[in-house]
Amino acid sequence: MKIAFFGRVLDPAFLDNFRLMIRIMEERVSHFLVYEGLYAHIRGHVQFKKPVKILSANEQPDKDTFCMISIGGDGTLLDTITLIQNSGIPVLGINTGRLGFLSAISTDEISYAAKALISGDYAIDNRAMLQLYSPPELFGDFNYALNELTVLKRDNSSMIKIKAYVDEQFLNTYWADGLIISTPTGSTGYSLSCGGPIISPESKTFVITPIATHNLTVRPIVIPDSCVIKLQISGRTQDYLLTLDSRSRPLSTTEELFIKRAPFSINLIGIGQKDFYKTIRNKLAWGLDKRN
Repeated sequence: MKIAFFGRVLDPAFLDNFRLMIRIMEERVSHFLVYEGLYAHIRGHVQFKKPVKILSANEQPDKDTFCMISIGGDGTLLDTITLIQNSGIPVLGINTGRLGFLSAISTDEISYAAKALISGDYAIDNRAMLQLYSPPELFGDFNYALNELTVLKRDNSSMIKIKAYVDEQFLNTYWADGLIISTPTGSTGYSLSCGGPIISPESKTFVITPIATHNLTVRPIVIPDSCVIKLQISGRTQDYLLTLDSRSRPLSTTEELFIKRAPFSINLIGIGQKDFYKTIRNKLAWGLDKRN
């Protein structure tokens, strides 16, 4: 069994948890794969009894890797998606950040999660991805996002005009600071902060959410993810910012965008009795009412 680790800067207080996790996993693991940025932080603090392979920043883990463990917050987990891509390698998120919808394992659950992982006591949650299929290869060989695609005005420029089409049927012209195309997974991210609805992960939908719209009657809309979305952007400047999750590129207003559901899913590992509804209750503090 091979297990890979990815993370950014680690809080020194987490090192004890990391050592505990390694000790438990070494009972079954034959090799560890550790990304170089994370290894630089744990080197000299964590001793491995099994072989360790150091992976470069853009190197994909071996295809027979049992799982990838993301240590950080949701942003860190989104970065792991660009590494595993469509390999099917499952991802377990350990939350050392703040809210953590995707990285659902807290630091005080490390021992339980590690034991459950090596014993097979877990479930796989398949999460839909979206694909920017035109313009092609704008983000290299991975034009995909787990959370959202976002169109944004650049710097402090004036608002932009975004014409949106669904399966070539005209939807609306958005006069706004931007527009978010979100998957159900991404509905608890940027879209939620802009007034979008929370969507259950198994829903086969996209959410289109405007950012600071200048038309007060315009609201987010939920559409089937079998649709193809086309966006045409214009404004006083000749370019704007396009993001896929945490990655961004400038793009000319002469380009049309075409978005559809990706042909593959991302496998998130769920451990214990947690479910989506329990997670949002806990993370958003629903039900904290003395009447309950």
